[in-house]
Amino acid sequence: MLSDYVGNAKSLSATVYLKLKENIINGVYPEGFHLVETKLCEEFGVSRTPVREAISQLELDGLAKTLPNRVTVVVAVTQKDIEDIYNIRMRIEGLAARLAAKNMTMEELKELEEIMDLEEYHTSRKNSDKILYSDSKFHESIYKGSKSKILIQTLSMFHEHIKRARNSSLSIEGRAEKALEEHEGIFNAIRLRDEDMAEQLAIVHIKNARESILKTFNK
Repeated sequence: MLSDYVGNAKSLSATVYLKLKENIINGVYPEGFHLVETKLCEEFGVSRTPVREAISQLELDGLAKTLPNRVTVVVAVTQKDIEDIYNIRMRIEGLAARLAAKNMTMEELKELEEIMDLEEYHTSRKNSDKILYSDSKFHESIYKGSKSKILIQTLSMFHEHIKRARNSSLSIEGRAEKALEEHEGIFNAIRLRDEDMAEQLAIVHIKNARESILKTFNK
């Protein structure tokens, strides 16, 4: 039970919220899933108050909504959401790659290379969960390497939506292998301190991911 590990009501609500959010982002609670307070209380072993507060925060995040019949459901990622998310990602992550090419330390480049090695390993074995993890670490390393606190804060606020879209994109047949190729190009541009190329390749990478996932809406 979560209540066994959390000391006060505020932190308990935060813990429930983080777990619910993780389940939504990772697809454990799919689109349209009913967030029923009584069932969630039983699942997490907590009272209604932290569950109710957690659901309210999810609604503020745009991850859930309460229908007229008072049923709260997980919100779908719409085609418009995808277009908005990826249009913003193209600009922000292009800038992040440009700044990383200028500012990443040799130690950070080494870490990025190790992430690339892991991504290649898991992609060759089609290990979906590990691919998603490596992909996230690749992008997070570039954000960190940009050395821009404002950019990192912006991406942090946007993180839930980015992760949901990225998870959907990488689940498409062949996209993980293509993403790996694109990551290699971005990494090489950063390693060579080619700011223009790093930015350009990052934008193309996000654009390709967008086009890949948008195809699923037109089937």
